Amino acid sequence: MNDSLFIIPLFLAIAIGWWLGRRQQNWSLKRRPVQSLNAEYFTGLDYLLNENVDQAIESFIRALEVNSDTIPAHLALAKLFRRKGDVERAIQIHQNLLARPDLTRTDFMRVQMALARDYYAVGLLDRAENLLQEIIKSQTTKATRHNALSLLIRLYEKESEWQQALETAEKLSVDERRKLGNELAHYCCELAEVALQRKQFQVATQFLKKADAFDGAKVRMALMNARIAMSMGQWKQALRHLKQIPQYDKLFVSEIIPLLRKCYSELGQNGEYVSYLKVLLGQAPSTSVMIELANIMQQEQGSYAAGAFITEELKRRPSVKGFNRLIDLHIEYGSESAKDSLRVLRGLTGQLEASKPVYRCNSCGFSGRSLLWHCPSCKQWGTTKPIQGLEGE
Repeated sequence: MNDSLFIIPLFLAIAIGWWLGRRQQNWSLKRRPVQSLNAEYFTGLDYLLNENVDQAIESFIRALEVNSDTIPAHLALAKLFRRKGDVERAIQIHQNLLARPDLTRTDFMRVQMALARDYYAVGLLDRAENLLQEIIKSQTTKATRHNALSLLIRLYEKESEWQQALETAEKLSVDERRKLGNELAHYCCELAEVALQRKQFQVATQFLKKADAFDGAKVRMALMNARIAMSMGQWKQALRHLKQIPQYDKLFVSEIIPLLRKCYSELGQNGEYVSYLKVLLGQAPSTSVMIELANIMQQEQGSYAAGAFITEELKRRPSVKGFNRLIDLHIEYGSESAKDSLRVLRGLTGQLEASKPVYRCNSCGFSGRSLLWHCPSCKQWGTTKPIQGLEGE
């Protein structure tokens, strides 16, 4: 029923547009008899009003004459097929149009572009790529060229061909490239990740410098620059990058705690580490920061002091993770009679924490326990962040 509600307005527009255009045509041209076309047209309307969508589609296809006036209607029908998942029907319509010798060059390029979208939708990426390359090389309109380049970039993204995606983006205008700044920055980061895995630190750094030229992926770039610096034993430089992250996005503070600990430890600056954690707790409150401070307090002042600290912080920012750490501390310094009950409670709350996602996409709501820079659901870049609140940070 929902498909019908979407389809009926589209077909009414197509049918009315065809009928009005038909009235304005030169009746002296040799065409199929008007009575036949009108019968087919009204048959299609009858099917449509009775919600027989597939039959209505067939009737309108037979009613529409293939010429420059009705090509947009055929393209609309094919697009509808593609959206419904019937890509083979869409491909057939587009291939039939391309086979006609009387197509203008503009219409020919429009149909080719539509066919490339069909191939992309059905997963025939090689065919889509070849067709898009032909369109880009041809003398076509600015809009069609832009559409072809944009789709080709998405195709390379789908195939994880990051370098080819960047090279294709270079063919866009400056304004068009600027709109893709976030995506292009992440493509550079993907290439830097590959280089980092191969311990090619200079290559990774060069890709990150290229990413910095785009507007996006700032948190990711800072994290990767910190990892590179740490791999090279450049602890102060790593700290500089890590301290940029709360300025870019406070939600990612939890991601830098282990890295901060390592850097300050290597520099022998544990006191400065505690001071910075307190600054973070005030400026970018996080359960991870609170627990890290409590752990340090436990080592220096004992479990009771750490437990008291967590209790006060939980009053301001309650969280399951913080509550679990508090139970752990109570098990350590609590009475023997209470420990058994606390262990049972800790087992239940631990299962609760383990079952909850840690990250969530702010665009579509997809959640999981791993930080993914490219959302597998909505395909957006940089929209997944640590979850805040009772079940998160």
